[in-house]
Amino acid sequence: MSEEEYAVVRAAAERVGMAVSAYAGEVTVAVAMQADPPRWSPLTELLGEVMHAAGQARRIGINLNQAVAALHSAGQSTRALEQYARVAAASTQNIDAVAEEIRRALRRSTGPRTRQ
Repeated sequence: MSEEEYAVVRAAAERVGMAVSAYAGEVTVAVAMQADPPRWSPLTELLGEVMHAAGQARRIGINLNQAVAALHSAGQSTRALEQYARVAAASTQNIDAVAEEIRRALRRSTGPRTRQ
């Protein structure tokens, strides 16, 4: 892909509020299914925010797990920290569930719309 072609794809992805790779994947599937390409939607924007929150929650969980491991290796009590890690893991699962509900709503509301 030339730089000019990439710039066109990047601009199209920005118009619908998607990352270039996500947009390219969606367009590829839409073309294969003879459907309309993705369009901007408030749900799409919301999904992006929820996915970002899920990523942050995962990073918090990873940091907590590392802290628990460090405390275990030092032989210190970690009950409170272990509880925080469990809460972080449960929160991440809840965020992932919300993201999946938004994905389903997007599929119902936006496509695939086949071309005739």
